[in-house]
Amino acid sequence: MSSANKVAIVTGGGTGVGRATSVALARIGYCVVVNYSRSEADAESTVQEIVALGSQAIAVKADVADDAACRTMVSKTMEVFGRIDVLVNCAGTTDFIAFQNLEAATDESWERLWKVNVVGAFHCARAVREPMTTSGGGMIVNVSSVAAQLGQGSSIPYCCTKAALDNLTVSLARTFAPLIRVNGVAPGFVETRWTHAGLGDRFDTLVEAYKKSLPLGRTCQPEDIADGIVSLITGSRIVTGQTLTVDAGMMISGFQVKFD
Repeated sequence: MSSANKVAIVTGGGTGVGRATSVALARIGYCVVVNYSRSEADAESTVQEIVALGSQAIAVKADVADDAACRTMVSKTMEVFGRIDVLVNCAGTTDFIAFQNLEAATDESWERLWKVNVVGAFHCARAVREPMTTSGGGMIVNVSSVAAQLGQGSSIPYCCTKAALDNLTVSLARTFAPLIRVNGVAPGFVETRWTHAGLGDRFDTLVEAYKKSLPLGRTCQPEDIADGIVSLITGSRIVTGQTLTVDAGMMISGFQVKFD
């Protein structure tokens, strides 16, 4: 079956990496469900871009931290398209907290990041398992971060939840085999509206510092991460339980950045 007959759900699909992934999948023929929780205008704009490419798309509101909402999103997808072949768990959140400021890492912050970044991915994966199996199999990609391995990034809770997501990828790959493959992508520093808003005046300085230190001499754009995600979907059929690093060489550079 060609990708023109297949259907993908992209959580957080209206902005940043999610938007780039939604469009990339549409370009190779997928019908796309663009999930959002708050960014309705962005999601609808992404849908319009996909339709302009000649593919089909709908925007569906669902907070991935809410299991019932995830199940409803999957039901809506089946109602409209009749099948699910790909799930990209791109929805995520963080709090920008200096690592030394331990008191700022409140229980509320830990719980919110855990629910969205880890439990949310589980909710969506569990919800698509049956319809994917019915369709003959499928592929799940979890969007993680190099923060999971480096222990540096926007906050300690963020790093820890991404490490847990990597473990979830392996656990689900083993559990969902052989019909459903589960892999991950770990981006490095990505230039998005999200990172710009979180870093504020420090954004440009950090970007320049990364460009000077990273082996490839550039930071990641959302489209770079989308390319990595698509490569896992369209590439070898015997890859599962793996997390692909897409970071312009950050993991091998030894460059340490403080977000304080």
